[in-house]
Amino acid sequence: MVKLREAKSRGLEDALENSLLGDMPPPSDIDGLFTPAILNAADAERAGYSEYSYWRSTFRVFLRNRAAVSLLTVLAALLLFTFLQPLLPGQYPATLIINHPITKLQMANVSPSLTTVKKAVPAGTRLVVVPSGIEGWTAVTNVAGAIQRREAVTATEYHGAWLRVTYKGMDGYIANNFTTKLKLPEDPAAVPYETQSNFQMNLYTSMDDYTNNGAALFVETSLLEFSPDGKFAVTKDAAKLRTMPSANAFWFGTNILGQDLWALVWSGTRTSLFIGFMVALVEAVIGILIGVLWGYVRGLDRVLTEVYNVADNIPTTIVLILVSYIMRPGVATLVFAMCLTEWAGMARFIRNQIVILRDRDYNLASRCLGSGTWRIITRNLLPYLVSVVMLRMAMAIPSAIGSEVFITYIGLGLPVSIPSLGNLINVGRRLVSTSQSYQLVFPTIVLSIVTISFYMIGNAFADAADPKNHVA
Repeated sequence: MVKLREAKSRGLEDALENSLLGDMPPPSDIDGLFTPAILNAADAERAGYSEYSYWRSTFRVFLRNRAAVSLLTVLAALLLFTFLQPLLPGQYPATLIINHPITKLQMANVSPSLTTVKKAVPAGTRLVVVPSGIEGWTAVTNVAGAIQRREAVTATEYHGAWLRVTYKGMDGYIANNFTTKLKLPEDPAAVPYETQSNFQMNLYTSMDDYTNNGAALFVETSLLEFSPDGKFAVTKDAAKLRTMPSANAFWFGTNILGQDLWALVWSGTRTSLFIGFMVALVEAVIGILIGVLWGYVRGLDRVLTEVYNVADNIPTTIVLILVSYIMRPGVATLVFAMCLTEWAGMARFIRNQIVILRDRDYNLASRCLGSGTWRIITRNLLPYLVSVVMLRMAMAIPSAIGSEVFITYIGLGLPVSIPSLGNLINVGRRLVSTSQSYQLVFPTIVLSIVTISFYMIGNAFADAADPKNHVA
């Protein structure tokens, strides 16, 4: 191929030299020195930007932003875990109301914990067995009985925080603290003597409290050796007494209904993210379509400008409130209400960008060369619009979640039966000054991570997608 090109080059040089000397070759010989050039759009693109790829260059610029890449990693991990969480072993259903296996009371407002272990006891610990009927687990306590209020007991030993006493033929220990308010003599160590409490007291078999606020604890049956009557048991090895017959702890605690807040937060995150992504998708599709027509088709400019003015001048909050009030509360209602006006901002940005770009020299040249409208839009205009579209979509997701939180705050959002970040934050804000403030902290942390991540990633990708930042 090289030799052929060199031969043609030498032939052309000889022909030019002969023509200058007046010795022109026949026309047929001159025609043989030239080969017709065929237009190839792909070759033309490669000739203009050799070794250049818009998307490869965009991702290369984006990956240089370490903060954005770090947040993208965190956000991706959070989104993945949000959908994997229900599939993991030992997870409580989000809407399940968890009751205590024995008392049947709701496990309401249980503080966050990474374990269900309440006490660790050594081998040989004597425990009282409480009937429960739970396979593989035994409910135990060290409460031998109850001493009624204002009942006299005889103290036989003084141990500071504990007194060894006898009560109606039973021998055991009672707690000597502010709660029991025992009536003690001037020298409580001088035993024996009689005392009494103003409140009901538990009579323990040892100087410790192996209960969960009075309720029985649970231990694996295989670790116990039972008495012949089955009323008592002794631990064969070191054992862990648990608040529930399970190792599945309430990592985020429980709410007032006894539901696992860990499961509620991730279920609510899935719901809120679904709303955010749906609103962003609808906003992008409708906004880009109307924006392109608005900016490129001059005859539609006046009509679409008036439509935009109407949509933009109606407060979004009023639309959300009216639609949520009129229609049945639900996810579809919130998505519909948000999409009624959110498309207008995207359409305006697209229209403004197209108006700026449509009459530039390279677009005029493309039209003069016969390029179609679709090719001009996809090759000449859309690369300049990607940054705007990505930024708007990235911001639309946390904005939609924020709107869902606001609508729920005023009582027109999703029903309580559908977990969402809005519902959880609305409940948690009422407990901010109580010991249950964790019910506001955890969903707020997740919402903050989602909002900040989308904002930072959207800005970074918008800058990277701008052709002016990486076209050489």
